[in-house]
Order: sequence, then C-alpha cells, then structure tokens
Amino acid sequence: MPTVASITAAIEADAQNQAYTKAGLHPLFKVMPSATMLILSQAPSRQAQAAMTFWHDPSGDRLRQWLGVSDEEFYHAGKIAVMPLDFYYPGKGGRGDLPPRKGFAEKWHPPLLALMPHLQMTLLIGMYAQKYYLGKRRQSTLTATVAHYQDYLPEYFPLVHPSPLNYGWLHQHPWFEQQVVPDLQQRVRALL
Repeated sequence: MPTVASITAAIEADAQNQAYTKAGLHPLFKVMPSATMLILSQAPSRQAQAAMTFWHDPSGDRLRQWLGVSDEEFYHAGKIAVMPLDFYYPGKGGRGDLPPRKGFAEKWHPPLLALMPHLQMTLLIGMYAQKYYLGKRRQSTLTATVAHYQDYLPEYFPLVHPSPLNYGWLHQHPWFEQQVVPDLQQRVRALL
C-alpha cells in the first residue's frame, strides 16, 4: 500500500510538477491516518507556498476563527487534514489566483484519501472544491450551496472562502457568521 512519503515522492517526480520541484518547492498538503476532518480548497496561496505552511496567511487566520480552533489545534492535533485541489500555488490571474490545474486532484486525491479511514467531515471551501466534489448536487450559486449546507452533511460542509477579499460577501450575508459558523464550530469541536 502506498504511503504519504511514497505518494509525495511520486508527486514531486511527476512531469506536471517539475517546474515546482526544480524551484525547490514541495507539494503543500497534510494527510494522516488519524484525521477526522479534511479541509479541501482551491490551492495554496502564494504566501503559504513561500512559507511552506498551508493556510499560513490572512485567509488561514479567518478559517481558524470560523472553525473555533487555535493554531496549535489546527496544525498539531492530528485530526485536521488539508488537501487542496492543487498542491502548488498556481500563479496570479486577471481576477485573483489562477484556478487549480486540471487533472491534479483526479490523479492524487484518491490514493491520499485511502490513507485516511477515519474521516467524518470534509470542508469544501470555495467554488472549485464544491464543483469538484458535489458536482450536480450543488446549488446554482456558491451562496445557495453554502446556505443549504445542511443538505450535504454529515459528509460535506460547503463554505465560502475565508479570504479578506470576501469581506463584501460576508457583509451582504450576515446569516453565515450568525448561523453557519456556530454550527461549524460545534461539529469541529466534536471531531477534535
């Protein structure tokens, strides 16, 4: 059976990732057999990739606030796995970061998911993660999918991205922090 180390080596050796490997960048994810919760998102930020620490940016600060966990719990409790759709920062586009590369999640998620038999809930952060994992089950908009998050429980918990750029969305949708976040925190606490 493959291990995290052997899969990581295969990711780094893959021709699709050679530019990153040659630049000394490693795939940014965290998978462990004891994980009960998985955080799935688009890709690491430029800041997280530079620090080689996932969610090491203002978005991560807000995410930990939403989850109701400390930095210590988030990074070291052994219960929270992190696996974006692409394990490398994809670069900047015209309206923010570029999307995750096609084919990456299809290739690397299945063997890594097989190493986490105790997962009970997967957070789907942002449109790309929701589109990939919910497919036709998602609502017509990200807002509607997040508003109907209970339809996807207990397996999935869809969330808006915690980016500071989403301040306007959070201001327009106060129900998210009033209703969704407290439910999320309760579920996270139970899983930890």
